[in-house]
Amino acid sequence: MAEGTTGTQLSRRAWLWAFTLVTTLFFTWGFAYGLLDVLNAHFQTVFGISKLQSTMLQLAYFGAYFVHAPIAGAFMRKYGYKRGIHLGLTYYSIGAIFFWPSAKLRRCGLSCLEVAANSYISVLGSPKFAAARLNFSQGFQGVASFAGPMIASRWFFTGKNANSLYTVQWVYVAVAGLGLVLNILFYFCTLPEITEDALEEELDEAGMAKEVESFWEQYHCLFGLVAQTAYTGAQVAVAAFAVNYLVARNIGIDQSQASQLFSYCQITFTVGRFVGVVVLNFIDPALALSIYGCACAAFSVGVAYAPGRGGVGCLFGLFFFESICYPVIFTIATKNLGRYTKRGSGLIVMGVGGGAWYPSAQGSIADHNTSHSYMVPFSGYVAMTIYAVGIVVNQARKGGFRFRTIDELAQPQAELKATSYDAEHGTPSDLEKKQSESFVEAV
Repeated sequence: MAEGTTGTQLSRRAWLWAFTLVTTLFFTWGFAYGLLDVLNAHFQTVFGISKLQSTMLQLAYFGAYFVHAPIAGAFMRKYGYKRGIHLGLTYYSIGAIFFWPSAKLRRCGLSCLEVAANSYISVLGSPKFAAARLNFSQGFQGVASFAGPMIASRWFFTGKNANSLYTVQWVYVAVAGLGLVLNILFYFCTLPEITEDALEEELDEAGMAKEVESFWEQYHCLFGLVAQTAYTGAQVAVAAFAVNYLVARNIGIDQSQASQLFSYCQITFTVGRFVGVVVLNFIDPALALSIYGCACAAFSVGVAYAPGRGGVGCLFGLFFFESICYPVIFTIATKNLGRYTKRGSGLIVMGVGGGAWYPSAQGSIADHNTSHSYMVPFSGYVAMTIYAVGIVVNQARKGGFRFRTIDELAQPQAELKATSYDAEHGTPSDLEKKQSESFVEAV
């Protein structure tokens, strides 16, 4: 019997407590992410730098994911989810206090938190609803992400704060305090440890364990890294220049109003997340990702070339259809990994590092034409859609086309139970049936 437990073995009360506690973590990095994109435009004004130069903030912020996420995955394989969360919150608080010199340290903390929280929520219950469950938790990241631009529109871009960073420093002191409170809360709370051995045993009971395969043969996970890198890079680039894009439309929008409109874009993104929870309860996640990916690609072209307010409308549409992409890629890429779950989670979160270089590529074009620079994110959405369609085709090849979401563990378990029942009650096997039919034919 493997040590630890799986999400399906928890009582309803224990499941709800663990789910609620870990979901609070999504708010922490959502708030940090929401502030980042507004600071990108604010730094251009305060320091007099170009759009390309301002993307160095994203490079420091997301580059840490590429470096630290695999390390966080290895740490949690040895010490468990709870200690990984403590490590992440500690980095987060220290980095928030020293934000400018320690943006990378803070993002190391967030990468550690994302490996722990995304992976934990994914395995905390039936695999059938993993995408919907993670999408719901990620919705609270969206709630926090539109709070950042709202704060910025009120305090960063008005009055004497329009050309200084005085107010910004106190916001990050408050962020550090939030990280400290959560760290203390997690210390005194019991968090059920879901182990890789228990997950492997669950796969074995369902007849789905693949002993001969190494981690590097889990191709849905490896290609998931490529898809997550491309998608996250596109998402970060879209948001990084949203304020600049809205101002450049020449329809009477200043920076303060653009920041507020950007917060409305984030609200649209958040609404899309909660709508996605309903969608993913019924539609196969890979199929839904394929549809949403096509919509993202189409709207990014609209943002680049639609005139005036039409481009602004396409921007809102793009934010809506981005909503489910990250959590669905994560759950598809890490499903049924068994003993490789935490390692795979670290690899997929490593893909967030795409946010380090996509904005720089877009920024080099945005210095000349902000609208046309949105063709850079288009490439990321295309790569993500190819991955999603590939998963749909692979599923269809193995077990027929899926429109509805199914429980991949429950079906093999039911078949095994039926087989054992037949054996126990003397139901004739296929060989016995053939022998009987041959006997009758001979007579």
